[in-house]
Amino acid sequence: MKIGINTCGCDHARNGAGSFLLSFISNLPKTDEYSFEILGLEEDRFIYTSGTELSYTSVPNEKKAAKIISKKQYDAVLFPTPEKGSIKCGKAKSVLMLNYLFSMVKDKKKKKTLKKNLKKADFIITFSEAIKRDLVDNGFSACSIRVVHNGLDHKIFYPVLNLDSDILDIKPFAIKRPYFIYCSSISGAEKNHLNLIRAFEIFKKKTGLPQRLVIAGNDGEYSETLHKAVFDSSCAEDIFITGYFPFESLAKLYAGSDACVFPARNEGVGMPVLEAMACGVPVICSKSGALPEMGGDAPLYFNPEDADEIADLMEKVVQDHELRSEMIKKGSERVSEFNWETTVAEILNVLK
Repeated sequence: MKIGINTCGCDHARNGAGSFLLSFISNLPKTDEYSFEILGLEEDRFIYTSGTELSYTSVPNEKKAAKIISKKQYDAVLFPTPEKGSIKCGKAKSVLMLNYLFSMVKDKKKKKTLKKNLKKADFIITFSEAIKRDLVDNGFSACSIRVVHNGLDHKIFYPVLNLDSDILDIKPFAIKRPYFIYCSSISGAEKNHLNLIRAFEIFKKKTGLPQRLVIAGNDGEYSETLHKAVFDSSCAEDIFITGYFPFESLAKLYAGSDACVFPARNEGVGMPVLEAMACGVPVICSKSGALPEMGGDAPLYFNPEDADEIADLMEKVVQDHELRSEMIKKGSERVSEFNWETTVAEILNVLK
């Protein structure tokens, strides 16, 4: 079975789809049953093929990728960014992968392309039941949709020990502890960064505790709004925005925090919740979208619109040491259910 993997639109493996593909490709089994070929920009060749023996076909840009793919004699093609470009792939089956909620797409052009591609797809893989429900609610057939939960790389995300220093040294950053961490791209209002800042201000005013707030993630269309909000904040000196943070260093960033706060509205997956728990960190997060599906009974949940409730839980998770220990234990048990071997096997089952 010959399978193409289209990496165009994955922002050089810096966005969620790109991170997924890196792990998916590196965990592919060596078997004669499947033959994989990666397609992408020439500059990305060694991002995705490093450490593998997979062949790589270079394409000049996203628009021309479909034309090249359609000439290949694949049995199926994986499209991890179905909102970008055409999914034409000749006689091959098109398998689209969706890691966010269709209803949350605000850009009209992007939504039009996504809807067209989803309707034409032979199969759709969603990374949560929440995304599947959202698609069905928006008129897509449940028959063509399969849920495959994202894998978690336990070789990267695990409790990092011996973090006793007041300064966390992760080149090129030197981050002062203690701090809360929110790791998410600054892509839009639905990430709810502004309400997190309000909650942090309430927490600081109420408690006077030394915790800082670290926001790590790619700059996006919402970056200017967020930077202005931080500049205008009464707690500006205690808020640090890192921008893009190296994936291989995230475990140390999580582990050095007092807690992960994840206030996103209607999140389709919410991998940072699992990553933080795997690093031995308590999580407080929004009770909307797929987050309860991911976190189970390990996190403390809040209404993402209620800054006072978020602030109260921030205080609680810092000061109640017995609760912290229980949350960390539950988190460790929960993340043991997520691994790449299972995820890859389930996707190959869909392809078969």
